[in-house]
Amino acid sequence: MRILIVTAGSRGDVAPFTGLGRRLLDAGHEVAVAAHPSFAALVGGCGLGFRPVPGDPEALIRDWARAASRAEARASTRVYVDGLADGVADAVAGGTDLVLTPFGPGPLSRTVGEAYGVPVVGTYLVPAFATGAFPLPGAPDTDDLGPEGNRAAGRAVLSRADGLFADAVTRLRTRFGLPADAPPVRGDDAPVFHGFSPLVVPRPDDWPSRARVTGYWWPARPERWEPPADLVDFLGAGPPPVFIGFGSMAPGHGERLGALVAGAVRRAGVRAVVQAGWAGLTGGDRTDDVLTVGDVPHDWLFPRTAAVVHHAGAGTTGAGLRAGVPAVPVPVMADQLFWASRLHRLGVASRPLPFGELTAESLGAAITECLSEPSHRRRAAELAHGIAAEDGAAEVLGHLSRRRRR
Repeated sequence: MRILIVTAGSRGDVAPFTGLGRRLLDAGHEVAVAAHPSFAALVGGCGLGFRPVPGDPEALIRDWARAASRAEARASTRVYVDGLADGVADAVAGGTDLVLTPFGPGPLSRTVGEAYGVPVVGTYLVPAFATGAFPLPGAPDTDDLGPEGNRAAGRAVLSRADGLFADAVTRLRTRFGLPADAPPVRGDDAPVFHGFSPLVVPRPDDWPSRARVTGYWWPARPERWEPPADLVDFLGAGPPPVFIGFGSMAPGHGERLGALVAGAVRRAGVRAVVQAGWAGLTGGDRTDDVLTVGDVPHDWLFPRTAAVVHHAGAGTTGAGLRAGVPAVPVPVMADQLFWASRLHRLGVASRPLPFGELTAESLGAAITECLSEPSHRRRAAELAHGIAAEDGAAEVLGHLSRRRRR
């Protein structure tokens, strides 16, 4: 079967699908990933086909930060979504028997799938059905609002998501001559698989039967990857360091953040591996206690650390849990507040430190607190043991196998 995985956004929105894609490839399927051009090497390096989708998510995040008003931010987003819509249409037109789509571009994927008569299956990285159990990621409040309050917050998140893509969906339906009275853009019947652990977010009882929680889809490690020699030497030269990285957040703020991180490391009295990310983060002036690195597979690096300081994106959150190390979550926006809160409630992390409140003093204190609380590491090890027993891709593979036999 020819399978096309459509995704959009930052590295954390792409990397898990390299792992799921590899499992599909190994099961005999032909697999391609449609993503932004900057991820061609990541996808191709894992042995998967690649189809480019217009858009520069790093530039979009920078535009959001620079926007003088909400209207200006919305205008930048509209341009991005319009390009994404055309890219999804072109990617599906390239030929496929099935589309897998995460929540973000889901309305576009389902519209184009309808146009080409191609079935579309949801493969979500975040919870995306309103529930009484918790407010959905993207809600302004991560506190339990009670069943009705949680459902209302979830419906508001889904409504905003629908509104974000509404104009692009209308344009695609006109382009393909589809009826204007479109079905719900989230779909009503197709299964949706959620690629995170039920130990981290248990499946709510009030979700529809088609919404399933499978376990994580771990990113594939690029073929022939080897760790940099200076990183291996650094890890061997002293006690396990703390990892510090903010992924796709704060592009262009590397110098300011670097000085802050260096100060925090000194205050906490730890060694640190600092990942540059889109911010271009550094550890300040080079010292024997700090090493700055580029892209390094988290599944290799995190188990060699004492704790991980990160922005609480879905992928990095999962990687830290898999490694069994405690965390200092520093959420910036969107679903990161949800995952940061979840880590704290699971007992594997200190209280979230919002990015806007980040100082050398506050970060240094959070690192010290995280490392000095034995229960964080103990609970992280317990969760890692349970997560290791899960096979997140198996349920997706089983569904596709049943489709083949029909």
